[in-house]
Amino acid sequence: MVASELINHMIPPLKPTDDGHKAIVWMEELRMNQLPVIEKGQFLGFITEEIILEENDSKRPLKDYYFDGEQCYVTEHQHFYDVIKAATEHELQMVAVLSDEGAFRGVIALEDTINAFAESTAVQEPGAILVLLMNQRDYSLAEISRLTEAEGVRILSCAVNSDPKDISLLRVTLKLNKTEVSHVTASLERFGYKIIGRFQEEEIKSNDQERFDLLMRYLNI
Repeated sequence: MVASELINHMIPPLKPTDDGHKAIVWMEELRMNQLPVIEKGQFLGFITEEIILEENDSKRPLKDYYFDGEQCYVTEHQHFYDVIKAATEHELQMVAVLSDEGAFRGVIALEDTINAFAESTAVQEPGAILVLLMNQRDYSLAEISRLTEAEGVRILSCAVNSDPKDISLLRVTLKLNKTEVSHVTASLERFGYKIIGRFQEEEIKSNDQERFDLLMRYLNI
């Protein structure tokens, strides 16, 4: 799913000539604490409730405030993983979407992106999640796939990121299409792969917070 498909058209942009009071009213109506500001189709950044309250003068036009997240945007063809990455890097709950020419297309709420991910096939289809730790030189998705498929199990998705404790190591997160994967883990360990995490679908559903934490780990946030 790409960014253009996730734009929330119910979130309106503000103009630099709008005042802080209007921004606060819109935020209250939308139950949000930040909104995009654009001028002549160009994204200027986000005005937040905190910024307005800090200035203690809501009658001032927005152009007199500073904006947050001027670089918090993606292009309309980028993947929704990039949306989550941008929001996380800028510590905002929204990401602007721009055309290839830089024109403002709308914004995506981080909540909408997480919901879209949760509805994806890789998440919805029952299956276990395995986390492997290995040297970077040993990583081969083709080899890992060969071993799992030899046990009658398919990999639905794969996420790879550096280990936070040792950059020479990789953490490889696999979502599989089966919940019972003891034979897969045994095969992987037999070929020298170290498994540092194993999560079954029934365990993920047991607690909403655990499910959210696992999603964040799975997206490398």
